[in-house]
Amino acid sequence: MEVSKKRHIAKTISYRVISTAIGIIVVWGVSGSVKIGTAFGIAELVYKPIQYYIHERVWYKWIKYGLTNKK
Repeated sequence: MEVSKKRHIAKTISYRVISTAIGIIVVWGVSGSVKIGTAFGIAELVYKPIQYYIHERVWYKWIKYGLTNKK
């Protein structure tokens, strides 16, 4: 089975939505400020999708850990 880059992008987007929402809620809860929570969420939205996509592609392309050949 071949995995397309679109799959990696879709996984990145779904992961970011969930992770950003959790981050906003946690920072809001800790700081008591929705403004700080939202600022944190916006900062995450900028850099983490790029970071995650690169990480996913590196694992897919070069890291063979946990992969087995089909017989």
